[in-house]
Amino acid sequence: MKKNLIIGFLLVMFLIVVSGCGKTNPSSSQEQNNDKLPVAVSFQAMKEITEAVGKDHVEVNCVIPDGTEPHDFQPTAKDLTIISKSKLFIYNGLGLEKSWLDKVTAADDNKGLTLVEASKGATPMMVAEDNSDSKVTDPHFWLSVEGAKLEAKNIRDALIAADGKNKADYEKNYQEFAGKLDDLKKEYTEKFQNSKRHDFVTGHAAFGYLARDFNLKQNSVSDALLSGEPSAKKLKELTDYCRQNNVTTIFVEDMVNPKISETLATEVNAKTVKIYTLESSPDNLDYISALRYDLDKIYESLNS
Repeated sequence: MKKNLIIGFLLVMFLIVVSGCGKTNPSSSQEQNNDKLPVAVSFQAMKEITEAVGKDHVEVNCVIPDGTEPHDFQPTAKDLTIISKSKLFIYNGLGLEKSWLDKVTAADDNKGLTLVEASKGATPMMVAEDNSDSKVTDPHFWLSVEGAKLEAKNIRDALIAADGKNKADYEKNYQEFAGKLDDLKKEYTEKFQNSKRHDFVTGHAAFGYLARDFNLKQNSVSDALLSGEPSAKKLKELTDYCRQNNVTTIFVEDMVNPKISETLATEVNAKTVKIYTLESSPDNLDYISALRYDLDKIYESLNS
């Protein structure tokens, strides 16, 4: 009897071991299947461009939450954790993330992290701050067709350096994205050349690089860094400008308080039209579609 119990016990143990050998450790399986390159980015535009180049090979996480203004952002410990779990941290540069970038480089968890400045090699524009004689770098390089192309190139190079086995795909994806940007540049260069006017008015001076692409002029209520309320003198000058030049549209950015722009529009009998800065998700539009939308609206305003 005792012998039969021992044999039965050993048989049960054998079956447990055999059945266990056929199973895969869930966490191990997840690690093997999740072979995407973990990438952290500072904000939405960087996410859009990185995903356009990386596609299925990257897992991209934004540090700045959607709907949060990048100019005033300060990361929490939770935000920095997103970066510490990544191989790359892609940021715009040109001073946009300057106030908190040192926190990323100083963190002990980020010693093996590669930082990628997407705007590296850009020719920056210097713009005046409201109520000040000083000039600062305009960081909105991603809103330029040429700027997006350069940033995509820098991101492509960083992805290849970190994940060389997928080099051919990164190159192919970049060429596809760059080709769409080239098509936009060609199409709207021809359109803007034949426009009745070549100037437009925005609430936030975020479109200087886009204007430079097409030899347009941007006039704005607030400066590029949203550094303060515009002076009464500036508002009067802008009001006079709109009246003298028959401005019919005041653009209101999706991430900026529209109150002053709406007041200006009422004062000069103009309409307000939403325009995207791609600092937050642009209403289910991808990067190229959002940029096309902006260009369409600007073109319409110049010919109305």
